[in-house]
Parts: sequence; structure tokens; C-alpha cells
Amino acid sequence: MIMGELQSLASSGLHEALVNALTLAVAARPQEKAPGHYELQGEEVFMNVMQFATQPPEQKKAELHEQYIDIQLLLTGEERILFGVAGSARECEEMHHDEDYQLCSRIEAEQSVVLKPGMFVVFMPGEPHKPGCIVGTAGEIKKVVVKVRASLLTA
Repeated sequence: MIMGELQSLASSGLHEALVNALTLAVAARPQEKAPGHYELQGEEVFMNVMQFATQPPEQKKAELHEQYIDIQLLLTGEERILFGVAGSARECEEMHHDEDYQLCSRIEAEQSVVLKPGMFVVFMPGEPHKPGCIVGTAGEIKKVVVKVRASLLTA
């Protein structure tokens, strides 16, 4: 997991493909878009705009991916994301290869981060994460999840 802020993106040390993906997403003005799926570079880079109420972590499952890197950028509200290192997902359901996700009930040695608007986290394939968790009390958030095909980092 990598964490950063949009205002320091240029000096973040992120791979060029991730900086490019975040730059494309921000240029698409996700804060003005309705929730939904938006292509940025076909199926190589796209974004999902989401708006929902945060929930207690006990009511959510962790997710992980094989083919795509997740860049989760918070637009409004406050959000806690629980996460773990690759290989720490436990009690997992079957992998949904077509949609590139797997749900898991537990993360071993779970960590957490609190996002405020303008902050982002990057989850590499295999890193379990449970986004959309409450900070104090439930609240409405709007965020964009930028999906970057992992193979772009090795191309």
C-alpha cells in the first residue's frame, strides 16, 4: 500500500503509469460526475466514481485483485480503509476472474488509514483492503477508484 496526496503527486515517487492514471482521472473531473464507470484509456485505465455512506468494518468484507491496481482517491467526506500486505487475506471466497475481485472475511495483522479529501491510497494486486469504513460515525463520501492494469508497470 502506498499513500499520498494529490497536491504532492509530482514528488510522490509513484511509477509513471500510476501518476498518469491519477492525472487522467483528475482531469476527467470525477467530483462532477454521477456514480458510474468511466473509461480513461479503454480497459487499461478506467475509473469508478462512487458515492455512499460509510459503514462499520464488521459489516464489510475485504477485497483483493489480481489484474488491476486500485488507486482510491477520496473526493468528499472521511473514510477509513483497513488493509494488509500481500498474502494476509484469510477466509476468502472464490475469485471472480472476469470482474477481477475476491472477497475475504479477515485480514491478518490488519492495519488502517484514514483518508481526507485529496488523499489517495494505492493497492497492488494481492493486497487486501476494506474501503468505505466509518471514522467515528457513519458519513456520506464520494470517491473515485482508478483501476490500472498491473501489466502497465512492466511494459
